[in-house]
Amino acid sequence: MADITRRLGWRHLRGAPTAHIRHHRSGALVHDGTGLSFWFRPLTAALSEVPVDDRELAMTFHARTSDFQDVSVQATVTYRIADPAVAAARLDFSIDPDTGAWRGTPLDQLGTLLTETAQQHALDVLARTPLAAALVDGVAAVRERVAAGLGAEPRLPATGIEVVAVRVMALRPEPEVERALRTPAREQIQQEADRATYERRAVAVERERAIAENELASKIELARREERLVEQRGTNARREAEEQAAADAVRAEAEAARSVKLAEAEATRSVGLAEAEAARTLKLAEAEAARSRQLARAEAEAAREVGEARAQAQAAWLRVHTEAGVDGTTTLRALTATRLAENLPRIDSVTVSPDVLTGLLAKLGGDSEGAR
Repeated sequence: MADITRRLGWRHLRGAPTAHIRHHRSGALVHDGTGLSFWFRPLTAALSEVPVDDRELAMTFHARTSDFQDVSVQATVTYRIADPAVAAARLDFSIDPDTGAWRGTPLDQLGTLLTETAQQHALDVLARTPLAAALVDGVAAVRERVAAGLGAEPRLPATGIEVVAVRVMALRPEPEVERALRTPAREQIQQEADRATYERRAVAVERERAIAENELASKIELARREERLVEQRGTNARREAEEQAAADAVRAEAEAARSVKLAEAEATRSVGLAEAEAARTLKLAEAEAARSRQLARAEAEAAREVGEARAQAQAAWLRVHTEAGVDGTTTLRALTATRLAENLPRIDSVTVSPDVLTGLLAKLGGDSEGAR
C-alpha cells in the first residue's frame, strides 16, 4: 500500500520499490514506474499501484481418480506481474488518493484465475489415473501438467501475469481410504514384526537350551572332578593318618624313653634330697633338743630364783607384820587378800554408789573405834 501524506489540498505519494505506480491526470499518464515519489492533486489524479514482486498462492482442491476415489491436492503457485501496464488495464489496481488503499480486490481475482486454471489441469490428469498410480507418481505428474497448463494458458500473458514455479506438496486420499490402503502395509509390517519376534524367541530358546546344556555339562564335569577330589582327599587322609600314627609311635617311644630317664633322674634326685633333708632334719632336731634343754634349765633356774625371791619377800613381809604387833590371824587375812587380789581379773573402772560408800565409811569407823 502506498504511503500518502496530506498537505493543504495537495497529496504526496511515496511508493515502495516493489510497487509499480501509474499516475493519470485528466486522462494523461503523468508518472509511470516503481519506487516513485511525487505531489498530486486528488481531484484530478487517477492512481494505480501494481505489485511486481513474486507472490505465493497456496491452493487446496479435491479431485477424483479414474477408479472414482476422491483425493486432496495441496499445491503452491509462485507468480509475478510481468507487465504492470497490462495488468492495470485488465484488473482494477486503482488506489484511493487519500488513504492509498486499493478500491477493489485485484489480487483475489488473480488468485481465483490461477487456482481455477491449475485445478482444471490437475483434474484432467487425475481423472485418467487410478488411485494407486496417483499415490505413487501423481505428485510429479500433477506438477508437470499444471506447470505446462499454466505456461500455455493465454489468459495469463494477456493479464500480464508470469508463472515462476509450481509445487505440489501432497496428494492424499480420503481418511477411510487411506486407512484401508495402510492396512496391508501395516499387516505386512506386523507380520514381519511377529516373524522377527518369533525368530528372536526361537533364538532365545535355542540359546537357553545351549546354556542349559552347557550348565549340565559343567555340572557333570564338576561332579566328576569332585569325585576325583574326594578320592584324592581320602587317599591323602589315609596317608596322613599313617604318617601321623608313625610319627605318634616315634614320639611315644621318645616320650617313654625321656620319661624313664626323667623318672630315674627324679628318683636319684629325690633320694639325694631325702637323705639331705633327713640329715638336715636330724641336725635341726638335735639343735632344737639342745636349745629346749637349755631353755628348760633356764626356765627352771628362773622359776627357782623367782620362788626364792617370793619366799624371801613373804618371809620379810611376815616378819615386818610380826614385829609390828599384828596377830597371826590378821596377817593370814591380809596374805589371803593379797593372793586373792593377784588372781582377780583386771578391773578398769569401779563405780561406788553413795549407799555403798556410807556403809563402808561406817564400817571403817566402827573398826577404828574397836581398834582403839
